[in-house]
Formats: sequence, C-alpha cells, structure tokens
Amino acid sequence: MTVILFAIPLFFLLIGIELYADRKRKTGYYRTNDAITSLSAGVLSRIVAIGHQLIPFTIYVLFFDAVAMFELPQAWWVWVIAFVAYDFFYYWNHRLGHEMSILWAAHVVHHSSEDYNLTTALRQTSGAVFSWIFYLPLALVGFTPEMIITVGALNLVYQFWVHTQHITTLGWMEKVFVTPSNHRVHHAQNRIYIDKNYGGVFILWDRLFSTYMPEKEEEPVVFGIRGALKSFNPLWANLQIYSQLAKDSYYTRSWTDKFRVWFGRTGWRPADVSERFPKEKLPLSNFRKYHPHIHKSVTRYSLLQHVIMLGAALYFLLNLDTLSGMQQMAIVLTVVVMSIQNGFILSQSKLALALEGPRLLMFPLLWIASGIGFAAWCFALSSVVGLVMLLFAVRYSNYRRPIEEVRLSTEPENLA
Repeated sequence: MTVILFAIPLFFLLIGIELYADRKRKTGYYRTNDAITSLSAGVLSRIVAIGHQLIPFTIYVLFFDAVAMFELPQAWWVWVIAFVAYDFFYYWNHRLGHEMSILWAAHVVHHSSEDYNLTTALRQTSGAVFSWIFYLPLALVGFTPEMIITVGALNLVYQFWVHTQHITTLGWMEKVFVTPSNHRVHHAQNRIYIDKNYGGVFILWDRLFSTYMPEKEEEPVVFGIRGALKSFNPLWANLQIYSQLAKDSYYTRSWTDKFRVWFGRTGWRPADVSERFPKEKLPLSNFRKYHPHIHKSVTRYSLLQHVIMLGAALYFLLNLDTLSGMQQMAIVLTVVVMSIQNGFILSQSKLALALEGPRLLMFPLLWIASGIGFAAWCFALSSVVGLVMLLFAVRYSNYRRPIEEVRLSTEPENLA
C-alpha cells in the first residue's frame, strides 16, 4: 500500500503529461466521462483494498509460518528472484482472470474502458478477493510476506506506463517486457487479440505458454469489451458481470449449470438461458463508444466534483491512522456517493443532477459533525463553489441528443 501511495503523485504527473500531448497532437485519446470513471474506479479500489487486503495478507502470513521450508534472506538476488517469480504467478492469476467466469467478473472492470490512456491503468477492481491463492507457492519456498507485498506493488506500478497509445514499439523490449504495444493487444475486443498477452512485467510467459500476439498494423485495436458497460457508474462497473452470472444461475433449470455458470469458461451460458434470454453481439464494425451528450457546464461541474472527490480520497489515505471510525465512515461515504452520482450525471441523469443540491448541503455538515476539522471547512467551501456551478449546470442540462446519435469516430474529444 505504501509503495502505491508514494507512486500516486507520479501517476498524476504522467497523466498530466499525456493529456498535454493528447491536446497538442489532437489525438483524442481522452474523454472526460471515461477518464473520470477510470479514476473513480481506481479510488474505490484503493479504499476497499484497505479492508479486504488484510485478509489475503493474513492468510499468506499464516501459510508462511505453517509450511515455509525455510526463510530466504533479504539479499538483493532474492529480491530479484521474488520479483520474477511473482510475475510468473501473476501471469496465471491474470490468465485465469480471463478464462473463468467468477474471476472475470472481478477483473472485467479494468477492461471496461473504451479508451486507452494512463487513466485506464487506474481503473481497477474493488472485488479481487481470490488472487492471493495464486501466490501461496511463494510462501512455501520461503519468500517473506513483506517481500511479496513489496514486489507485488512494484509489479503493479510498472504496469501503469504501458497503458498509453503515444508509444508505438520499443524494439528488443517487445521480446522480453510488457510494453504499450503488446498491452494494447491485451485490452482489445478484436477477436484476433482476445485472451492474449497476460504478462505483468515480462512478456516471456506469454511467449512460453502460447498466449502472445503482436500488435498488427492491418488490425487496429478496438478497446473495450464485447458486452459493453454502457455506464459511467464505477459501482456498476464492478457489479455488471456478477449480475449477469447471478441471473443466468437463477434462470437455468439445470442444477449442474447453476454451478458451472460461475466456474465455467468465461462467456459460457446454459443452453436454456441462452435460448430464453439471447445476447446479440453486433459486428465490431458497428461498434460505437458509449458517449452521452451533455452540456459543457455540466461537464465542468462534474469535473470539479471529481477533483474534490479525489482530494477527499487522498486526505483519507494520508490520514487513515489519525482518523476516528466515524470520520473514516463519513469520508468513505462521501467518496462513494460522489463517484456514483458523477457516473449518473455523465450518463445524462437529470435526477442525479437534481440530487446534487441536497448532497452539497448535507455532506459538509456530516464532515463538520464528525469533527474532521480544517479539512471539513475546506470541503464546505468547495461545496459552495459547487452550488454556484450547479446552478449553471441545471440551467443547461436539457440534453438534446440521445446517446445513440452521438457520432464517435477518430475525431478528438478532449477534456473540457
């Protein structure tokens, strides 16, 4: 967690640089709505991780204490071996995350973005509760819990920079390391690219286990998933596939299939459910990004609220040890509600926009009542500014164009 926390300023610096390059080159790799959703999902992932990551860490410690054949020393070469070994098991964790339905349900969040930029790297799941199982062999051979936690964080930090379209190919590195080019393949919904390039740091595992595919000029990558999310709600991004699996499991008449729905191959559906509730997948040539039209004043209001939410989340992470339980609950509730509200607003919900007025009044009072102190008054001041901007947003929130009429091609759609 500490490594990730220290890396956050670097993440946002690089996002700023890429955003500047995007505007300068007019490439249109950024859209406000999609970028906000990615960052919101990342924030929720970090906050939720504070709770559920204690469980796998504790299990690893218990497993290490019980079965480790010996404890490896803290020598530099042991750290190198740990880093490589972790990536090997990450490959299998990642691969099963695409090939088994219940694991894909957690991992799909990261692939739900229909853009590909550095904010996509931060669109992480809040529900990966089984991944720790893949790393238990490292405990058996003596890698200490602290070492595995550290190399795991470094592995995740490395993966950030490969989520860009501004870097083409990198020569010899393409044969050894995961690069932007071969990771773009991994995020594609083109049939030729699906289930390829699972490595975190090293692409060697994909070459070894026949899951490698280079990016081809004649087959431009189309980002996203075939069962499009069609939402900017980070909570629904985490629940989308779970909901579908639960429905399929409920409606199938076969008790065997009720179980197989969860643990079978990703995309598999019982025959009776498929017949009763068919899911049509349009040709990739007909794909259009989900992009509801909203007025610039609404976009700017949403962007301001997103920045405030990021500030609240960062305050929470930096001051976690000094905050009381009541204060933690107040901030977490604020972050979650603001993220969900923003998602609805970006999806043209007038109701969500109307509810912003009461929220802007109530949540600063909650912070003040919780005794958060100076940060609460800063939050209250930002809410006053938000109220002023909300008046303009509501005035111009008469959405004129339905979602399906918004044309998305290669035209740049920069942050506004």
